[in-house]
Amino acid sequence: REGKCEQTYGLGLKEVWRIKPELHKPGRVEHTAGWPVDRHTWGGSFLYHLDEPDDTLVAAGYVVGLDYANTYLSPFGEFQKWKTHPSIRPIFEGGERLSYGARALNEGGLQSIPKLVFPGGALIGCSAGFLNVPKIKGTHTAMKSGMVAAETAFAGLDALPTDAPDDQLIDMAGYQPAMEGSWVWSELHAVRNVRPSFHSPLGLWGMLAYAGIVQYLFGGREPFTLRHAGPDSAALRRKEECTPIVYPKPDGKLTFDILSSVALTSTNHDHNEPPHLTLRDDAVPLARNLALYDGPEQRFCPAGVYEYVADEAGARRLQINAQNCIHCKTCDIKCPSQNIDWVVPEGGGGPAWQGM
Repeated sequence: REGKCEQTYGLGLKEVWRIKPELHKPGRVEHTAGWPVDRHTWGGSFLYHLDEPDDTLVAAGYVVGLDYANTYLSPFGEFQKWKTHPSIRPIFEGGERLSYGARALNEGGLQSIPKLVFPGGALIGCSAGFLNVPKIKGTHTAMKSGMVAAETAFAGLDALPTDAPDDQLIDMAGYQPAMEGSWVWSELHAVRNVRPSFHSPLGLWGMLAYAGIVQYLFGGREPFTLRHAGPDSAALRRKEECTPIVYPKPDGKLTFDILSSVALTSTNHDHNEPPHLTLRDDAVPLARNLALYDGPEQRFCPAGVYEYVADEAGARRLQINAQNCIHCKTCDIKCPSQNIDWVVPEGGGGPAWQGM
């Protein structure tokens, strides 16, 4: 990663609803920026009216930048609150929530793309960070990177001598320059400064001014590249510097609690599998995360995996409900002590998304 910015992420939360037929407009796309988060927190929504035969489905979601500062912020709470906006609420009233999910998004853009090749392999898609942040789209760039990687691998295989051993590594060195010469690089270069422009004292207003003036006039040809502020885990402020946020109580019709939401994911893990969520130091949650940040794990996790509970003597401890994990990977990213390690669980455990 020499010369590259730290990767920065967003947590995307999503629900699929079936709404009233008279409110459904197939193909309609709505995006918003800002509310309910404040202007210093990167956040925005999407609402897609899906064109499914004989159905009235919409996909709705909210993305919160994981470089947020207020330790009391809950991305899940912000998503639920977003649905209460008077311009949004009517769409869901009388409807039925069908699915829920969440995942972390690579939002660093061009500045955060690491070296793409290593002996015998390459980074493609979201693993490399090819998301176009302003568009909230990365499928097209991921597909193109897979095509370029396949072409490079084929050329590498074709170059191997006929007597090469079966374990001979394929030369993937050509993948990096091929990607840098593709339209993916040009597209990401054009929007490279939109996300980091948010780090000015103006926050959202600064980003909108940049996107509306500089980006519009120069189309990404400006002779400078802004850098990201640093790792998301370092952005969190201590509890005494933050104002607690009180979220509305869920009504079970429009807004919901975390556990009923996790139930829609059909997530499951074998109780006997090796832990896929581990702590580097068991003392850190109480000594640092709870003491300094009032336990942010219990708020940034969109699945209720982490909670501080008291034993019979009143002593508190961090409880990890790994069975709830929906594999968003936020804990590994946002923990201010970088004390949580998320790894792929054994046996393919996790959420069983339906229509997501």
